[in-house]
Amino acid sequence: MHESSRRTRGKVRWSKLYSFSCLRPHTSDPDSAQELIGQPGFSRVVFFRRVANLYFLLTAALSITSLAPVKPLTLIGPLVFVVGISMLKEAVEDWYRFLQDLTVNSRTVKAHAENGLFVDKLWREISVGDVVKVKKDEYFSSDLLLLSSSYEDGVCYVETMNLDGETSLKIKRCLEATLHLNEDAKFSEFKATARCEDPNPSLYTFVGNLEFESKIYPLSPTQILLRDSKLRNTYVYGAVIFSGHDTKVVRNSTMSPSKRSRLEKKMDKVIYLLFSMLLLISLVTSIGSSMVIKSDMSQWWYLSLEDSDPLFDPSNPSKSGFLQFIRALILYGYLIPISLYVSIEIVKMLQAKFINKDKKMYDEATCKSVQARTSNLNEELGQVEIIMSDKTGTLTCNQMEFRKCSIARFSYGGNINEVDIVASKRMNTDIEAYRSSIDQSDTTSQSLEMSEFSVVDIIAQQAILRGHENADNLNARNSRLSDVRKKSVVKVVKGFNFRDDRLMNNQWIYRSDFFDMTMFFRVMALCHTGIPVEDGQTDKLKCEAESPEEVAFLIASQEFGFQFFQRTQSLMTLKELDPSSEKQVKREYKLLNLLEFSSSRKRMSVIVRDEDGKIYLLCKGADSIIFDRLADNGGAYLESTASHLSNYAEDGFRTLAFAYRALELAEYEQWNSIFTQARTTVGPEREELLEHATEMIEKELILLGVVAVEDC
Repeated sequence: MHESSRRTRGKVRWSKLYSFSCLRPHTSDPDSAQELIGQPGFSRVVFFRRVANLYFLLTAALSITSLAPVKPLTLIGPLVFVVGISMLKEAVEDWYRFLQDLTVNSRTVKAHAENGLFVDKLWREISVGDVVKVKKDEYFSSDLLLLSSSYEDGVCYVETMNLDGETSLKIKRCLEATLHLNEDAKFSEFKATARCEDPNPSLYTFVGNLEFESKIYPLSPTQILLRDSKLRNTYVYGAVIFSGHDTKVVRNSTMSPSKRSRLEKKMDKVIYLLFSMLLLISLVTSIGSSMVIKSDMSQWWYLSLEDSDPLFDPSNPSKSGFLQFIRALILYGYLIPISLYVSIEIVKMLQAKFINKDKKMYDEATCKSVQARTSNLNEELGQVEIIMSDKTGTLTCNQMEFRKCSIARFSYGGNINEVDIVASKRMNTDIEAYRSSIDQSDTTSQSLEMSEFSVVDIIAQQAILRGHENADNLNARNSRLSDVRKKSVVKVVKGFNFRDDRLMNNQWIYRSDFFDMTMFFRVMALCHTGIPVEDGQTDKLKCEAESPEEVAFLIASQEFGFQFFQRTQSLMTLKELDPSSEKQVKREYKLLNLLEFSSSRKRMSVIVRDEDGKIYLLCKGADSIIFDRLADNGGAYLESTASHLSNYAEDGFRTLAFAYRALELAEYEQWNSIFTQARTTVGPEREELLEHATEMIEKELILLGVVAVEDC
């Protein structure tokens, strides 16, 4: 075990560097395995946090003394009853949680035994070094190193809703060295060693290396499948690197806090008031008793006792008054409404049952109903007044629609939605009117913004201003466009709410700036992490991607004639619309590098080589990031694009900027060696080296335009 004293910025401890060997001989200890797996347990509930229970505990303690004017059972009984009801309710809820934990720990997974044979194994029996096979819609039992998947390129999509609440899928990709391990029999001779960081709670970081076939391969979070996330494609093979309490999700878990509702806290205040009244009444009673005893009660011979009573001494009024105060506290205890707590506990249990049976909270898509795992906070439901969130997906379905785009200084798209209608009413404007502003003195600053428009009028205006088309060609083109508009039928495509006759039905190929449009659509179709999925109902392809924005972009590129239909570990294939032949052609792009998106980078890039041997860097990201990385000659459309971007943002759309850069072979090879060295680095400086490498290549970009998507 290698010792090191360095630490990463993400609280990754480097005191130890763990190593393990896949398919190593091991003996499983059920006791130790049970200690590693998160054990189900009953929640600790402090019942005496209620003020009334503290009072009844005090009176119950006094009832067993000689000071009590009543039998102990009358005081101990209510306390036992109230606390018993609360404990029973908590016990029932904890029992259901125990059954859920037991169900989780009793799940089975296919684990490799020997000679390529996979057998069912309980989650709590899985240990580090085991190779497991996980199928679609199954949860991962431990933190796994992805070895291969059912897809040829070794990618898989996982749902991390249980970890971070995100509904979008996360893409994971195995190493190319283990890509061939896609069958059970191939694991009969598989041996490898992984060296990685200490177990830690950081869900988004991982550093390590894989030693396989005498070579060392760097590992990143892309190859890690976290426990409690769900697999969404056919099947994957993975090696267990952390299990039980060492998994990242368990390291992130904390003790469940004991929560109290506002109603219960308000009841405590009422109890304080009633208890104060009880003290006041008892005090008045004791003072009155002392005064009567002190005045002339000692002379009342008919009240004298035959035997002396230590609890009542007429000769000592102060002592008798204090004892009377204690007895009054017990006798006037009916002021404290102990039955109110019982009623509330019963009502909460019934409310939880009604919530579980509510038909309006039944999800037909998943065939699941809501489950109230605790009834302590029922009265807090429906009391939310303000929601403050940094993610629009919290308040929406997190499904994106492609709405508008700006390409080479022109804005396209303009369908009206409900937001536009409401905004127009507030601003007292006519949303149906279109605005067209064309600067005749400077054709480079032309801008078209419209909601409804005539294609024939737009083409005519452009032809007059540019002066490079004769009237015959113009009339012929207008006639062809008019025929297209008459014959076209508006199709409803999920994720694509875009209407513009200048681009639809392949009309963009007739524009003079078709090269920039071609590159724009290529960025849309190639710069992503998605994989195509066949749709048996149509001739189109569905796509699974890491974010809903990427799905919307792939749908849009398909509608514009750039269909992404195949992907491997190092190759991406498109069916492109060729502007010269006006036919779809198949083109292959070799994927050289993928610079993934992150919240700190705010951009994503791919480096591809086309069939002609040309190397391009295709980049998309936040406008502020892309604009700062433009070349001196790469901002020809910057002014008009920034204006369109501002309009899109005012409409409430999410925007991304597209750019590209052509690379020379020598420049790319020099950079790739630096990037590869940074990727294979194991240590706290790895992220810094990767960031430096990406900064070296993601510069001198040429702006193509921006896109606007709407979160439905």
